[in-house]
Amino acid sequence: MLTLRKWERELSSNQQSRERRAIITGGSSGIGLATASMMREQGYSVVSVDLNPPGESDLSFVAGDVADESSVAGAVEEAAEMLGGIDVVVNSAGVSSGGSVEKNTDEEWMHSLNVNVVGIARVTRNALPYLRAGANPVVVNLASIASHTGLPNRVLYGATKGAVLSMTLAMATDYLSEGIRVNAVAPGTADTPWVARLLAQADDPEEARRSLEARQPIGRLVTADEVALAICYLADPRAASTTGTILDVDGGMHHLAPPR
Repeated sequence: MLTLRKWERELSSNQQSRERRAIITGGSSGIGLATASMMREQGYSVVSVDLNPPGESDLSFVAGDVADESSVAGAVEEAAEMLGGIDVVVNSAGVSSGGSVEKNTDEEWMHSLNVNVVGIARVTRNALPYLRAGANPVVVNLASIASHTGLPNRVLYGATKGAVLSMTLAMATDYLSEGIRVNAVAPGTADTPWVARLLAQADDPEEARRSLEARQPIGRLVTADEVALAICYLADPRAASTTGTILDVDGGMHHLAPPR
């Protein structure tokens, strides 16, 4: 009989014999870059698929636009050749948007949906042949607190991230029989260059930051490394029983309502 302890030893031995191989969309900055750095520290081989290279980092990079099928197909193929296969896909690329339902144009809706939702489908679809050939294959999507909590002036963004949550559950169901685990991380407002750019557009950036910090029960923004740690956990083969899970990393914002 294979005991849990023996299974863990065998799994650890198998993983040591071949390092994990991951592609991360949007891996050149913010949460994607933090995840890439953490995975490399854990022994992964990682390629960032992004519009831009990762600045001063020596992270391997392939140019790819998740909003374009031919670009995605070429980028995934190139990344797989560089890595010798793909075991993990992290769908981190995305765009933000603000405003109530009356503020965003049809063009803005189509662009956000194309990047945040269809982009995940494109990347995963093109990576599936490699995942099927890999060991302990995993897909981790980047959802959001906006996936399941109503935020002010985030109708379009919330709609795309709500779709990511639903996609994750449906994908996890579809690939159960093939042993491909699919999960998502739902961060609160994270301290990233993306959020910094949004704050810079506010009339009073300092007050806007304090407001974002105050709405999270822990009283501060989530760090990119905290989100990266959750992604790495979900990607780890030792989390073999975790699939169809949305892991909140939001300072308690979704479930807690402390007195003000």
